[in-house]
Amino acid sequence: MTFRVWLGAVLAWSYNDLIGRIPSRTLRHLFLRFWLRELAAGAGVQLRCRFLNGRKVTLGPRTVINFGCLLDGRHYPIVTGSDVSIGPEASILTLGHDPQSGDFATKGGPVTIGDRAWIAYRAVILPGVTIGEGAVVAAGAVVTADVAPYTIVGGNPAREIGKRSEALSYRLTYQPWLT
Repeated sequence: MTFRVWLGAVLAWSYNDLIGRIPSRTLRHLFLRFWLRELAAGAGVQLRCRFLNGRKVTLGPRTVINFGCLLDGRHYPIVTGSDVSIGPEASILTLGHDPQSGDFATKGGPVTIGDRAWIAYRAVILPGVTIGEGAVVAAGAVVTADVAPYTIVGGNPAREIGKRSEALSYRLTYQPWLT
């Protein structure tokens, strides 16, 4: 095991099992500013979120990651735009296995989430997916393909269920105490 791999494992364990459970936003964000590729101004990460290789995770301005989320940046990057809301216990994956592979080979890709997208409670975003600007992923949806801007998707696999207004001007400021 190389020193870099060892250090990454120690950092992941430190955050996921210790620091990420401490109800101090200041302490968690201090660690995340060091560990993530970028934690932009106003971005917030609540308690019990887990990161698999934070060095490949970029959280844009005022992005809110609610409690219990999993962001898997093991081999490919995760990038969010500004004012993105990721609901509780959502999972964003960048790596999995090819079910057709005889030797259980890995398969993955980067995940990009556009400005003002909303990922709801317990949604799952699979590797290689782009969520367009202003798109909404419904609670429990499993997203296997790109989502067009201002489209609402739901189900497993996620399919279009509606359109969202393009007149979005909000700026997220959700930073509750002790989360």
